[in-house]
Amino acid sequence: MLDKIHSHLLSISRVAVWVGGGALLLSAFMVTLDVISRKIFGYTISGSDEITGYVFAASTTWAYAYCLFTRSNIRIDALYNLLNLKTKALLDMLGLFCLLYYIYLLTTNAWGMFLENWQYNSSAQTTLAIPLWIPQIFWITGLAFFLLCLAFLSVYSIICLTRRDWRTINAIAGVRTIEQEISDETHI
Repeated sequence: MLDKIHSHLLSISRVAVWVGGGALLLSAFMVTLDVISRKIFGYTISGSDEITGYVFAASTTWAYAYCLFTRSNIRIDALYNLLNLKTKALLDMLGLFCLLYYIYLLTTNAWGMFLENWQYNSSAQTTLAIPLWIPQIFWITGLAFFLLCLAFLSVYSIICLTRRDWRTINAIAGVRTIEQEISDETHI
């Protein structure tokens, strides 16, 4: 059952990465058009930089979960690789719990900011004057999904800990080996 949930959350995060990547691509296209039209015709697409910032913030938070599931985050692992599997698993869990706590704090504070902007209908002090809650809803849902994924992996790793299943903990939360990295890069 845990593997099914893991697979389902990974699938959602994969779709989110593609949607976010597409939105970033469209933003880059819009900024490119803005620069060209400004240079050639003296006309600017007002707010392209603002929209791009919102898209970047939202797509980044939605990409966090995919990075978590594919274990693509950067880690300093010089000593880590010298440790036995059990110690690695315990350190992986510690890292997972610390990240869970940090993202919990970040998400709850972001939620408070979102509610305040919603309540007062705050808008950006820009030419578009977009109500801030609109781009923030995409940003906060990305953070909330990441928090959900972290909580799931934390529970999954605790269950594996009770079973002394160090390999599964390493597979869901550990650092990828050089062999795994090479295999992923060469088998497209």
